[in-house]
Amino acid sequence: MKKDRVIIKGLEIDVYSLNTLIVGSGAAGFNAADSLYNLGQNDIAILTEGINMGTSRNTGSDKQTYYKLTLAGGAPDSVLEMARTLFDGGSRHGDIALVEAALSAACFYKLVQIGVPFPHNRYGEYIGYKTDHDPRQRATSAGPLTSKFMTEKLEVQVRQKNIRIFDGYLVIGILTEKADGESQAVGLAALNISELDTPHMGITLFNCTNIVYATGGPAGMYLASVYPESQTGASGIAFEAGVRGVNLTESQFGIASVKFRWNLSGTYQQVIPRYISTNQDGSDEKEFLDEYFDTTGRMLDAIFLKGYQWPFDPRKIDNYGSSLIDILVYNETQLKGRRVFMDFMHNPGCAARQEEMDFQLLGKETYEYLQKSNALFGTPVDRLMKMNQPAINLYMDHGIDITKEYLEIAVCAQHNNGGLTGNHWWESNIRHFFPVGEVSGTFGVYRPGGSALNSTQTGSLRAAQYIHANYRQEPQETGCKYQKSNLQEYILKLRARMTRAGAHIRSQENVDRALKECGGDLEQFSGNLLELSDVKELPDAFRVRDMLITQFVYLSAIREYIQKGGKSRGSYLIGDNNGKLPVPGLSEEFRFTADNGELMKELCEISLEKAGNAFSCTAEWKPVRPVPEEDNWFENIWNEYMRGEIIK
Repeated sequence: MKKDRVIIKGLEIDVYSLNTLIVGSGAAGFNAADSLYNLGQNDIAILTEGINMGTSRNTGSDKQTYYKLTLAGGAPDSVLEMARTLFDGGSRHGDIALVEAALSAACFYKLVQIGVPFPHNRYGEYIGYKTDHDPRQRATSAGPLTSKFMTEKLEVQVRQKNIRIFDGYLVIGILTEKADGESQAVGLAALNISELDTPHMGITLFNCTNIVYATGGPAGMYLASVYPESQTGASGIAFEAGVRGVNLTESQFGIASVKFRWNLSGTYQQVIPRYISTNQDGSDEKEFLDEYFDTTGRMLDAIFLKGYQWPFDPRKIDNYGSSLIDILVYNETQLKGRRVFMDFMHNPGCAARQEEMDFQLLGKETYEYLQKSNALFGTPVDRLMKMNQPAINLYMDHGIDITKEYLEIAVCAQHNNGGLTGNHWWESNIRHFFPVGEVSGTFGVYRPGGSALNSTQTGSLRAAQYIHANYRQEPQETGCKYQKSNLQEYILKLRARMTRAGAHIRSQENVDRALKECGGDLEQFSGNLLELSDVKELPDAFRVRDMLITQFVYLSAIREYIQKGGKSRGSYLIGDNNGKLPVPGLSEEFRFTADNGELMKELCEISLEKAGNAFSCTAEWKPVRPVPEEDNWFENIWNEYMRGEIIK
């Protein structure tokens, strides 16, 4: 790596030149750096807004899952079977699914070897369990902080190799040029946040042959969000540079706590807590679920099933399914303006007999699960202490005692299944630019729980392999006072708009309105849209611009899907005047029709275009590529591999 300085409009700006810059310090970013180094490419560095920020290090759930090939027991499994499971989620390419299946075991064992404590039995079999959309027992877990453990152990590997980390740098622009008629990435611009007060305001340039982009999902554009507050995302500047988006309609939403952001899945639901709502001041407390369920037993079973049917899913609404709970929570919070809580101190009132739960009301699956867990007794918190004491301790560690107080909740954005487009080497339509991890749109409509963690490792490894084999060349030669700030107020407005129009409850009318507002804001952005009180607000201004562009592209994708006739699927409901209400008594806003699956044979790629200050998007629908079935005759593959014909 070489350091120079250039003068631009009288400002002296640092320029670093290197082969590959990895943007992001989560599980995907660290693995990309470690893998590149292990392959022999040492002219690399990591750039991060904050080494301890981001989703990988700061999020989790009751049992944070890693999805991989079956590695225990006698149940039959194969790479092709796992690839088909991933592919069958709809609107995803089969070749990418095959890669994620083929490399899952290798990447998993690397994590084991560097110290991630995945459990195995006395014979060394890495045991598994079944997760959502999974026909096998491929899932495993190191506990609620699996991705944190992964990130920490991978960071150790990176630091042992003395790979340079630019900590405290915010990426604000991607530099591209045309070569042989194609766009390619040649570097990026960033803000050194520790030097905002200098004449150059911390602006720093990176001149590089390759960019591995591991910035995570667009977490900052939602108000109701379970993403850690330190995670905002940086998809907007990638769209602005010409990187196409894919499957941007597909995200996951589910019930989470709001004071401390955490998914309320697993045993939090399986102990069957009480759901209550109140006015904003805490008055008028009432249980509200039983108003909409036809029997108490169905209500209790639906709460229980939220444990492993956590994401909102329109297919789980009918017949008083578990996703009806998400709708009812949304109805209380967004339409009625009330607050909603989970109460672990008391059993649901309609199921209690003198404070004790009537377990005979439970369905067979619910009853047998609690029976096998020796938890057919007491209150929800008593059952939680028996089944999963660390789940209580987690909230204790964040100043919330669920043995003595209610837990406030909402339906929150949790994971982006779409993102930036890439091929089966994770290279985008912009050459030398590789989106990996959650920012990469490798997933379709439905995905097995835990496959996101696997993708962070397989995708970053593939990008590293391709860069080492094909892109080893050196980078190119380099040759005020402010007024009152409205920044934080605008950020809240922007996030509320996305939660209103682009979260799990959607309609043509709301999307059109939000898209018009968003386009207007983008046109005014270079004018007087934002007022900053201090240069230290400059990073947030760039984050807002990125969020605004991202919001515009995502809303454009949602509108495109609706206009193509798309109906409710994945983790969202689209209003349909000709559809059906989930249950009587709900607002007409919830009338919906389930998607028939035809559009899952395609995926939608979105490109951002700019003319002056006006932004627009174009959409292209493409058929999914099938899962490849290769003639894997060993001698032929061996010869192709030795000739270097595989990685290209």
